[in-house]
Amino acid sequence: MPVVIPGVTPSQELREQLRGKRVLLSFSRGKDSIAAWLALRDAGVEVIPYHLYLVPGLAFVRESLEYFAEHFGLDRPILDLPHPTLYRWLNELIYQPPERCAVIEAAQLPNPSYQDINDYARQYYDLPEDTWVCDGVRATDSPNRRMAIKSYGPINEKMRTQKVVWDWRVTDVRAAIDRHGVRLPPDYLWFGRSFDGLDLRFIAKLRTYAPEDYERVLQWFPLAPLDSIRAPV
Repeated sequence: MPVVIPGVTPSQELREQLRGKRVLLSFSRGKDSIAAWLALRDAGVEVIPYHLYLVPGLAFVRESLEYFAEHFGLDRPILDLPHPTLYRWLNELIYQPPERCAVIEAAQLPNPSYQDINDYARQYYDLPEDTWVCDGVRATDSPNRRMAIKSYGPINEKMRTQKVVWDWRVTDVRAAIDRHGVRLPPDYLWFGRSFDGLDLRFIAKLRTYAPEDYERVLQWFPLAPLDSIRAPV
C-alpha cells in the first residue's frame, strides 16, 4: 500500500494529471528514478530524461545510460549534464592538491543551481518554460524527505517540479522494476546504491571493480584516496 499523508495528493493522481503531456525526468540511474520513469510511462506520459554526472567520463555511468536509452526505446542518447555538486566540489577544492588550487580559483567556475539545470534542459529540448520536471524522490527515503513532502507537498509550482512516486514504498519500486524487466546499474552490486560521492564507500569499491574509472576519478580529485586514512579499509 502507498504511503498516505493527509492532505497530500497521491502520486497516482499526479501522474494521471500528466497523461498525454511531455515532461522532463531528472534521472539519476537509481532505482527510484527508474521507478518514476516506469510509472510515468505506464500513465501515458512522454518522458524526456536527463542525467547529471558527478565525475566526467566514467565508463560504467555511460554504459548504463546507453542501456536505459535502449531499454526505454529512446531515439537519442540521454542528455548528460554536469551535476551542481561537481562545481561545488571543485570550487571548494575538495580532494585537490595545493598546486591545483590557484588554477581552480582562477577559473572562477560557476555554481549552477538545479533550477539552472532544469532551465537549460528545457531550452536544449525546445520545451515550454512551464514544462514539468519530475523526479523519483520518495517520502520513505528519510524522515527529512517525509517531513518536506508533508509540509510542502510533492509539487513545486514555482520550480515546476513534481515528485511523481513520492508515496511509493521500496517494495513498490522493486516490484515495478521486476515487472518491467529493468536491469539495475552496477552501482547496486558494487555500492548497494547509486554512485553519489567521493568517500571511501565508493572510491574503494571503484578501485576494485572499475579500476579505469577509479583512475578517472583521481584525474579530477587526486587526493580522494586519503579518505582511507580517516576510515581504513
